[in-house]
Amino acid sequence: MHKTLKLTLLAAGLALALGLQAQTLRWASQGDPQTMDPHSQNESMTNMMNGQVYETLTKLDAGLKPGPGLALEWKQVGPLVWRFKLRPGVKFHDGSSFTADDVVFSINRAKDINSQIRVYANAVGTPKKIDPLTVEFQLDKVNPIFLQHINTLFIMSKSWCEAHKVVKPLNFKDKEETYASLNANGTGPYVLASRAPGIKTTYKRNPAWWGKFDGNVQEIVYSPIGNDATRLAALVSGEIDLVLDPAPRDVPRLRNTAGVKVLEGLENRLIFVGMDQQRDKLLYANVPGLNGQDRNPFKDLRVRRALYQAIDIEAIKTKLMNGLSAPTGGLTPSAKGSYEDPAIEARLPHDMAAAKKLMTEAGYPDGFEVTMDCPNNRYVNDEEICLALASMWAQLKVKVKVNAQPRVITFPKLEKQDTSLYLYGWGGSITDAEIIMNPVWRNRGDNGVGYNNFGGWKNDKFDQLAAASSTEPDPVKREAMVKSALKEFKDGIHVIPLHRQMIPWAVRQNVTAVHRSDNWLEVAWVNVGK
Repeated sequence: MHKTLKLTLLAAGLALALGLQAQTLRWASQGDPQTMDPHSQNESMTNMMNGQVYETLTKLDAGLKPGPGLALEWKQVGPLVWRFKLRPGVKFHDGSSFTADDVVFSINRAKDINSQIRVYANAVGTPKKIDPLTVEFQLDKVNPIFLQHINTLFIMSKSWCEAHKVVKPLNFKDKEETYASLNANGTGPYVLASRAPGIKTTYKRNPAWWGKFDGNVQEIVYSPIGNDATRLAALVSGEIDLVLDPAPRDVPRLRNTAGVKVLEGLENRLIFVGMDQQRDKLLYANVPGLNGQDRNPFKDLRVRRALYQAIDIEAIKTKLMNGLSAPTGGLTPSAKGSYEDPAIEARLPHDMAAAKKLMTEAGYPDGFEVTMDCPNNRYVNDEEICLALASMWAQLKVKVKVNAQPRVITFPKLEKQDTSLYLYGWGGSITDAEIIMNPVWRNRGDNGVGYNNFGGWKNDKFDQLAAASSTEPDPVKREAMVKSALKEFKDGIHVIPLHRQMIPWAVRQNVTAVHRSDNWLEVAWVNVGK
């Protein structure tokens, strides 16, 4: 056993022996983190789990406002230069000291082609060590949300990565395994103790953490439980203390269950449907075309609009989501991203007659067959949403085969653009439109731009507006650019927005936790009573 981990376990044991409130938090969710490599995958559950171990230069409070983290202070010393003073005396879990070398290394590592966060790492410019506790970031262009981007970049130990041959992020989509897949070495409040993918992941409190614990959790035991009923039963019986994602249909009952309470709020996350608009012939479809030739119906705006208007979003909200969703026509994780513009937030009306007419006009009166890729353990009711959409689209004679699989299978498939139709979501702590326009909506390009554009759509006018807004320092001018860009993308119906999901957490009565709008469980703030 590693020396640092031994000390951690001894500290936890001593606390118990002294009769302190040294508690274990046993919690569950439907899915599992994808990897312990903090720069490989940009997926909220994975980021949140890694965020118990790894830290960023800034740290968010309960209202998502950034404050000092691994950096004590920072300032913009010029339009294109930011300077950070690092926190002295910080140690990684292996006992090595945190310095500017680790920051420079980590930012550059996050820019690697295998990193899903490289679009954010590239946005903060080139890091330069000034002295052991000072780092400057030299940008090649203005970044209006520089501090928000900085908060997405976890800091790793340069020496640890070199020693274990993980100087680059692992290639998750091609199933690469490295030492960083199952092991971690951060500066954060918890130390990764064990990792058994799909079974259990455990953490121990870091007694040498520089920060202040507001909670009493000494040990974290996380277990993925895919079945909703099983997850709920484990909570009600007291086998686990917290469920991050109870099924919406169970929430009313949980509110009236002895020993259990529900914490809920709207998450900064947009759930949407993506379509292949790149290929001339779809990969997973049967599309009878003119003169016997197959076509790609998703290249036709009329077909995309027909699918949109065939969706009864209120039925999904009331019958499937049990009211725990906010239907939207918006294109940002939070309405703040569109400046709450009513024209952008409004949905196209549900109109089956209009949808059928559009299909006929497009040359598909008898529809077509297509496979829809759908995660079954990532978003609230994800598989059920896909099945509901398939039922609605059947009225257009579009026969949808739902291919529902765990996200560890679905997401690498999407990364390879090995899809014709898919359900996806995007969100996090940043509410600015940049967080989704750059990596998801833009044309696929270099340095991670448009990397999550799995449908391969192309809209040059939108792309130019979005690119310009990324570097516009004037807030008034930038707002106009963002709104124009979103309206252009919306008119193209390159994706079909569904809703922003609400996230209820169910916890035992003796547990207190802070429910953040980015669906982030900060265990250092959790208290588990006797």
